[in-house]
Amino acid sequence: MTLLIRRYRGSDLDAVCSLHRLCLAQVGLTSGDGVYYEDDFPHIEELYLAGRGEFLVGELLQDDRRRVVAMGALRRVDDRVAEMCRLRVHPETQRRGYGERVVAVLEHRAAELGYATVRCDTTLNQRAAMALYAKRGWQEIARTEVGALVVVYFQKPLINTPDRYVAYIQTRGGRV
Repeated sequence: MTLLIRRYRGSDLDAVCSLHRLCLAQVGLTSGDGVYYEDDFPHIEELYLAGRGEFLVGELLQDDRRRVVAMGALRRVDDRVAEMCRLRVHPETQRRGYGERVVAVLEHRAAELGYATVRCDTTLNQRAAMALYAKRGWQEIARTEVGALVVVYFQKPLINTPDRYVAYIQTRGGRV
């Protein structure tokens, strides 16, 4: 199966919210823990797409219908820095490289948008995310405690060079 990565559409909202909740529950994050939030989802167009950011979904074609199995977003911090957030991959499709593909496209997109650095955060509960960031050259810059959780912050300077995952997606018909 080929993952198609494309820009978020309003009709994706229910699938994106469901994916978000499922993935956070998988790692033990819940509403009220000081880390979990979802109040931005009804405002994706304004907060991400219209604000020099991006919101992508990854779809698989299954039984003649497309299913959202991955997502990720960029949000402007300032003129030089973007935050990568909302990286999720459905538990049934993890360990297939879909998260890395979304991160690669978001890094490339951040460079296209003129950002020099991307930052993100995750929790110690999200070991796969931490391993992915390390694999892609992100550097841990800080840790803080939020309630019972440890939040880990990463950043990566951007170099505007082609990426093999971006090339892969483009050759497979993915649209960003």
